[in-house]
Amino acid sequence: MKHLLLLLTLISVSGFSQNIDDALLYSTETNYGSARYQAMSGAFGALGGDLSAINDNPAGSAVFKNSLITGSLSVNSKNNDANYFGTQTNTSDSNLNINQLGAALVLKDTGNSDWNKIVLAINYEQNQSFNTEYYIAGKSDTSFNSYFLNQANGLAFQDIQLLSGELIEEGYLNIGAEYGFDFQQAFLGYYGGLIDPVDAANPLNTTYIGTATYNTVNQDYYYSSTGNSSKFNFNIATQYKDDLYLGLSLNAHNIDTEKVTTIKEKGYSPASALEFASFSNYLNTQGSGFSFQLGLIKKMKNGLRLGASFQSPTWYTITDELSQRINSNLADADISYIGLNQINTFEDYKLRTPLKLTASAAMVLGKQGLISVDYHYKDYNNIKMKPNASFSDTNAEIGQVLKGTNEINIGGEYRIEKISLRAGYRFEETPFKNEEIADNLKGYSLGFGYNFGRTKLDFSYSKSNQKNSHQVYGNISKLEENKANVTASLTYNF
Repeated sequence: MKHLLLLLTLISVSGFSQNIDDALLYSTETNYGSARYQAMSGAFGALGGDLSAINDNPAGSAVFKNSLITGSLSVNSKNNDANYFGTQTNTSDSNLNINQLGAALVLKDTGNSDWNKIVLAINYEQNQSFNTEYYIAGKSDTSFNSYFLNQANGLAFQDIQLLSGELIEEGYLNIGAEYGFDFQQAFLGYYGGLIDPVDAANPLNTTYIGTATYNTVNQDYYYSSTGNSSKFNFNIATQYKDDLYLGLSLNAHNIDTEKVTTIKEKGYSPASALEFASFSNYLNTQGSGFSFQLGLIKKMKNGLRLGASFQSPTWYTITDELSQRINSNLADADISYIGLNQINTFEDYKLRTPLKLTASAAMVLGKQGLISVDYHYKDYNNIKMKPNASFSDTNAEIGQVLKGTNEINIGGEYRIEKISLRAGYRFEETPFKNEEIADNLKGYSLGFGYNFGRTKLDFSYSKSNQKNSHQVYGNISKLEENKANVTASLTYNF
């Protein structure tokens, strides 16, 4: 029963219509940012003094003593190992990007006010990189025609057929627009040669069979995604007397990603009418959103600092566009006319991500260094997709499948004159109640920096590991994802 529930969950989150997979993907964040921030695994909630730190606590910019600008360049690499019915495959990729760029303007009080300064800051940061790919191959006991059978069964045969004089590419788009996604997928399965009606002479037929005969089939599955989610912080912070920092950030969020999957299948029984089949999906997603943050940092005695912050949910508006291709030896002669030029544009939908609470503590050891710890809580159970009428089942499933998570970030820095040595550790609990879907994420980081005076140069290396499951049309592939990041940052103080 445990494995059945896992499979049902993965089936529900693996399609191309909006679902838990999308909601979770756009609700998570990665520890990108400046090299100093990454080298300490993002443990800056009670420290501040770094542009990336305002992502966790907007009061952090008030720690700046002077105006500055920081830019960061990163190389992200991923190595994915897949196990599919005992067959092991490996895929790796890397990319170079500007993952952080920002500036802060420090306005100091020249009078006798207890409000020592006001700081205005703006910072661009990559929230998450979607650049990844993996290749899965193996001998499966389930053909992907099961996907089309699930969509087609219960639908009248007359509603998934071409009208007289209608081109196949017109029929594909018209059926999707008039009847819906499930009818369109049944249309693809039928004209793609993967399914047939039990009674082709009956226009009201509602039961279908697959055209393949097999015990096992050879499957090759390719997944690729590109793009990122990013955030612009518009920040204002202030320092009261010598020991209290307060901050507010208004954040503009952006999503820009493209996902491609292709499955190829062969190796059916010798008597099978179906000899080979392939199916590809191309999904483009664009989104924009808004959130805000409030935070404070309090200096205590003997170098102790405490921090707390609240990050609101992000309210997104998202648009999806989908193109598909299908082929087989039994496909309609005109099947190639259905492809990238036939774009399904879905209605915009709303996504509310979970809020985030952060508590932080740090010990500053004079000029020698510091130790810092951040604790974050996010309740993924509270993710919501709208309109409610369209996503009532998805929202109910989110409540059943996802949970609140705890995250710990620990970082340290040791200074030797102008050189700073840094290290960190990160632990993030899986948002899934069933840890077979994804286990906890663990990561570590290292780095160093050199202070030239007005200019500072910092470097970091971070790595994380997580095991999860990916659904391949009714089957489960086990994945192990290893991510690494190398970042260089340059800071100029005015």
